[in-house]
Amino acid sequence: MIPSGNDSLYRFVFDGLGVRGCLVHLDAGWTAVLERHDYPMALIPHLGELSAAAVLLSAILKLRGSLILQAQGPGPVTALIAQATHDRHFRSIARWSYEPGEDKEALTELTGEGHLALTIEPIGGERYQGVVGLEGERIQDAIEQYFEQSEQLPTLIRLAADSRRAVGLLIQILPSVRHEEEDWNRIGLLTGSVRREELLGLSPNELLHRLYHEEKIRLFDPEPVAFRCTCSREKVGEALRALGQAELQVMLGGEGLIETTCEFCNRKYSFDAVDIEQLLGPAPGHIAPNSTQ
Repeated sequence: MIPSGNDSLYRFVFDGLGVRGCLVHLDAGWTAVLERHDYPMALIPHLGELSAAAVLLSAILKLRGSLILQAQGPGPVTALIAQATHDRHFRSIARWSYEPGEDKEALTELTGEGHLALTIEPIGGERYQGVVGLEGERIQDAIEQYFEQSEQLPTLIRLAADSRRAVGLLIQILPSVRHEEEDWNRIGLLTGSVRREELLGLSPNELLHRLYHEEKIRLFDPEPVAFRCTCSREKVGEALRALGQAELQVMLGGEGLIETTCEFCNRKYSFDAVDIEQLLGPAPGHIAPNSTQ
């Protein structure tokens, strides 16, 4: 029995079929994303779907680190970005050059003919990125295209989001596990029959029963998901240090203060001249007080 609470990831497998699934519900976490920016209504469903997709993909890839999905294009919405980590934290943001009309519903009407980049940044490992074109009406079309072209692993994903909730459902052939094409086709048909209003309106328990009540599913304990930004004063300081002393002195200007705001969570960070001096460390050849020669 799946609990009725949301902001959780639910894993399941179809016993004996070589197929696995994931379902994610984002409520409070998705609300936290929307509270930080006044987004045009037209882009909210797409950003929510991207957020749910990032959590799903970070779960099935079993990585320790982070996964970033970024949809970019020349349209009024220049970027949709979602990041999810192995500990089920996510954050997301959208950038737009001008507000798209409310009649624009398809993804490519917002972004133009752009691309979707999937970036994996493992802890202590090598960074990987895969890119596919944005050719469908939804994020899910581009993701399925990515798995078809890059992973060559049959994958089906269904996404839905509004201003209150973001939901994602994914099924996939288990790698290196024998499966029958007939079984995969049947599970795919059942998954493909789900409607947007069912994804958004049914509880996880109701949704899985509605789709797969004739299948034998083994369900694992739910994993909590939360909005959490990975920004920190230390990370901002590292970025500032990389700019070099000359650039930082220009940025300090007459006010003697550098202020920056995290675009994901709107947290503000301030660095004065003393902070910058500490970031840069002692100048070459400088002998710190109380040191011995």
